[in-house]
Amino acid sequence: MAEKAQKLESYVWEGKDRRGNKSKGELTGANLALVKAQLRKQGIMPDKVKKKPKPLFGGSKKITPFDIAMLTRQLATMMKAGVPLVQSFDIVADGLENKGLQELVMSIRNDISSGTSFAGALRKHPRHFDDLYCNLVDSGEKAGALEAMLDRIATYLEKTEILKKKVKKAMTYPIAVVVVAIIVTAILLVKVVPQFESLFNGFGAELPVFTQMVVRLSEWMQSWWFVVLLGIVGTIFLFKEAKRRSQKFSDLVDKYVLKLPVVGEILDKSAVAKFGRVLSTTFAAGVPLVDALDSVAGATGNAVYRDAINQIKNDVSSGTQLQAAMRQQDVFPVMAVQLTAIGEESGNLDEMLAKVAEHYEAVVDDMVDNLTALMEPMIMSVLGVLVGGLIIAMYLPIFQMGQVVG
Repeated sequence: MAEKAQKLESYVWEGKDRRGNKSKGELTGANLALVKAQLRKQGIMPDKVKKKPKPLFGGSKKITPFDIAMLTRQLATMMKAGVPLVQSFDIVADGLENKGLQELVMSIRNDISSGTSFAGALRKHPRHFDDLYCNLVDSGEKAGALEAMLDRIATYLEKTEILKKKVKKAMTYPIAVVVVAIIVTAILLVKVVPQFESLFNGFGAELPVFTQMVVRLSEWMQSWWFVVLLGIVGTIFLFKEAKRRSQKFSDLVDKYVLKLPVVGEILDKSAVAKFGRVLSTTFAAGVPLVDALDSVAGATGNAVYRDAINQIKNDVSSGTQLQAAMRQQDVFPVMAVQLTAIGEESGNLDEMLAKVAEHYEAVVDDMVDNLTALMEPMIMSVLGVLVGGLIIAMYLPIFQMGQVVG
């Protein structure tokens, strides 16, 4: 019953304020009686209060990592301003349009107000708050510096999400080129080439080899286009399933994707940036280096760096310096190793790791911009070759006929 009472619903109301003016609005509450009591506290005499009807299609919007980053930033700002934690949750929830996120915020708020620690309340929602987030909040609570820790977590999440968007953008462009090329070629082969084929049948002469190849390909596509479509969809599905189910296959993909031209380098530099950002955040929060490396290993997003960081953790545990352990792995750029060495020698490791993150985030940013500029003419070139090749194949018999007649 207690869990049911905590579930929040949206209510629409109509009533009169203290001056007798008619007013209406929307309010969130656990039940009808509490909503009415809340309205009376605000000086409103409710005439009509009822549950807000749910939309016919769809429900709450999905809660994204960027939503969590924004929530963390809002909480950090309010706590720095001296607003108590529970009241901060109330203020944040009132301003949210995403009902799913609002329910999540109020669920955490209710747990905290009933005596659960902030980190304990967050751990009930592992889908939205990972171990790293919960451990950092736990460190902040124990150290009595929760507002500073939330500020640090918010910065980490914001930077990480921006980096993810840039990497996603870099990956999207090559895929877009391939998809557009396939669609344009398929349309030309299935719809345009058959029109020319009927014209060629009346020529009575043997067609050029290039034209014959295109015509045969067109005939095959008209008969088997659904097989091609199913093959493409099936390949994508099987690839995703294999990557999800087989750790060995997933690790192999991570290894070879780093060797791709341009895109591989972007993924490589983004992994270094994530390494610097996560390790800087955790180490600055007072987490011991070995434990911090544990959190970093899974956060880089690549199996090559995960294995390298796990080996670094083992080396550091046995007394090796971080920069020496990084150098032995031969995956980190020289600049990242040098900055780490300076940080260890000066006692400012967290600051130097933050500089590593900032530098390689900027490198990724520049590389994505360059890739975008490079891909635009490449798309035009690929489409030009495909469309131009098909047009030449179709007009070649007509040109030859003109030469014969001439």
